[in-house]
Amino acid sequence: MSDSDKTAELAAYQAALRAEHAAVYGYGVVGGRIREGRRDEARAAYDAHRSRRDELQRTLRDLGALPEQAAAAYALPFPVPDSAAATRLAAELEDKIAGVYADVVRATEGERRRSAADALREAAVRAVRWRGGSVAFPGLAERSVPAAGATATKPRT
Repeated sequence: MSDSDKTAELAAYQAALRAEHAAVYGYGVVGGRIREGRRDEARAAYDAHRSRRDELQRTLRDLGALPEQAAAAYALPFPVPDSAAATRLAAELEDKIAGVYADVVRATEGERRRSAADALREAAVRAVRWRGGSVAFPGLAERSVPAAGATATKPRT
C-alpha cells in the first residue's frame, strides 16, 4: 500500500470514528426522547455504535495512529423535543454513518473492507427501520436523493 493510500485509509477511519463518537452522543439524545415502544431499538443502536467506535479505535491503534477523542458535546442538526424528532435524528445519524463507512470501503481492502461494508449495511438497515423507507444508494449522499416527484415515506414515531 502506498503512503498516499495509507493516508487516505487513516483519514477515512478517523472520519468514521468521529461519526461514531457523534452517533453515540446522538443516541443518548434519541434515547431520552423516543417513545417507550422504540427504546429497545434505540438502546440496541447505541450499543452497536459503541462497539463500532471501540473497534475503530483498535484498528487505528493497529495501524499506528492515535484515535481521535470524542468531543464533550455535539451540535444536533435540529431540535429534538419529542419522539418524532428523535426518530428523524436516529435516521439522520445512520445516514451519516453509512456515508463515512462508504468512504472506508473505498479506502481499504481485504478484511477491513469487508468490515466497513458490514458497518455500512448495518447502518443502512437501521436507517430504513427508523425512517420507515429506504434510499436507493445508502452511504452515497449524491445518489440517495429521492427522484423528483417521489413521495417521501413518513417515519414511524
